[in-house]
Amino acid sequence: MHLEILTPESKIFTGEATAVQMQGTDGSFQVLNHHAPMISSLKEGNIKVDHDKTTTNFKVMGGFVEVADNKVTVLVEGLQK
Repeated sequence: MHLEILTPESKIFTGEATAVQMQGTDGSFQVLNHHAPMISSLKEGNIKVDHDKTTTNFKVMGGFVEVADNKVTVLVEGLQK
């Protein structure tokens, strides 16, 4: 699936991913290939991205995610330091 993680200032990740784990406001969840369409709010926490046989973690300050047509778009307020 195609994944984009964006802040108001920049694009912090774009590419193909096999799994994405996020901290929703109602609990954590995972998105896999061909996931059903959804929109969710995100709380401050970690986004774990499995891609290219590796895992990358991003600490974010909350935001929103949209999943549709095997594309995941994550809009976050910013990265935690």
